[in-house]
Amino acid sequence: MDLSPAPIGLFYGSSTCYTEMTAEKIRDRIGAEWIDVHNVAEDDIALAEQYDFLIFGIPTWDYGELQEDWENIWDELAQLDLHGKTVALYGLGDQEGYPQWFQDALGYLHSQLLACGARAVGYWPAEGYQFEESKGLTEDGSHFVGLALDDENEFELSDERLDKWCAQIMREFGLAQ
Repeated sequence: MDLSPAPIGLFYGSSTCYTEMTAEKIRDRIGAEWIDVHNVAEDDIALAEQYDFLIFGIPTWDYGELQEDWENIWDELAQLDLHGKTVALYGLGDQEGYPQWFQDALGYLHSQLLACGARAVGYWPAEGYQFEESKGLTEDGSHFVGLALDDENEFELSDERLDKWCAQIMREFGLAQ
C-alpha cells in the first residue's frame, strides 16, 4: 500500500461548509489521485511542507477577518518553510454584503505564504466582480491573488470559474494532464 502523499496538498478552513465543498469540487475536477485534502481545523498545517504543490482555501468573514480555523493556526502557518513550493489560493466572500472587505482574507493568506517562501500562481481576473475594496487584489488591481468565489451572490458562476481555474493552476503547476 502506497502511503506517500499525492502531488498536491489542499488545505482549507470552513465554518459554513462552502469552502469545504469547494475543496471537494477542486479535488473532483483535478482528480482524487492528484490531491490530498486537509481541513486545517483537524490536520496539522505542518503537513503542507510535504507537498511541492499546494492549494489553500479561505473564506473572508465579516469585516475582512480570517476564518476562525485559519486564525487558530496563523502562528504555526508563519513558521512553515515553503521555499521551493508552488501555491494557488481560492477564497470565498460576499461582495454585496461586505463590499469593502471582499476577499481580504485571501490577501492576508497570500502575503503570509509568500513570507514563508512560497511562489504563488492561480491569479484570477478581477473583471466582472462588483465590490468596493479588497486586500485580495494584486498591486495593480487587475487580478485577485487567487480564485475569488461568491457563492452567496454568484453561485451560478462558480462552476465555470472552478473549471477554468483548475485547468489554469494545473498548467501553472506544470502538471497539466
